[in-house]
Amino acid sequence: FSPGLLVVAGSFAAFRLLNLGLERLVPPPPSARRNRWKWRNIWTSLAHSALPDTHSLSPCRFYLHPEMSNDLVGTHPPGAHSLVAVSVGYFIEDFVDMLCNQKLHQSWELLFHHSVVIICFGIAVLLHQYVGFALVALLVEINSIFLHLRQILLMANLVHTTCYRLNSLINLGTYVVFRIATLAWMTRWLFLNRQNVPPATYAVGTVGMAIMTPMNIILFYRLLRSDFLK
Repeated sequence: FSPGLLVVAGSFAAFRLLNLGLERLVPPPPSARRNRWKWRNIWTSLAHSALPDTHSLSPCRFYLHPEMSNDLVGTHPPGAHSLVAVSVGYFIEDFVDMLCNQKLHQSWELLFHHSVVIICFGIAVLLHQYVGFALVALLVEINSIFLHLRQILLMANLVHTTCYRLNSLINLGTYVVFRIATLAWMTRWLFLNRQNVPPATYAVGTVGMAIMTPMNIILFYRLLRSDFLK
């Protein structure tokens, strides 16, 4: 039994309660009332991405703990393990929310994405190893802020606004830096450290990168085509 599982369970419950109460906190505009669960879902995802400890402090952690740059397997700062466990709880909650409210053919890509993240982060939580590697992966959440804001603006029918245009520019810029570049760095790290990673864990990480990288490149093309090429 790992105490991290308690953090995962607590995180799941907290994000579930937040999801259920968000419609009162942020009432959906008329254009979003036909899809109320999606409105709540996006705001819940934004809440996770915008948590200061989820992403923005990750670069600071590497600055304050430079030893992590050399050892992403066994070295991690205080609180990092709980941070990864909180994210696992969120991804499980989001997985359940989509599974219950959206048709499978509409959500299979995100469900697949969440499954990979839950497995990889779950290994870090259970083994108390690779937490530093998971912290690198959480840099992706910096871009997720603008990705979720884009969805909110779309649902609020605010596409033809300066706010949407500005967010689109920041979204693509942070996408390249914090998604594509981060995944490329993680793939390189796995390749260079394959001798120091157990075969089973290396296989999970390699498969995860092989799945996530093309998915993110395809999503980048969709965003580019939707917001700039039309």
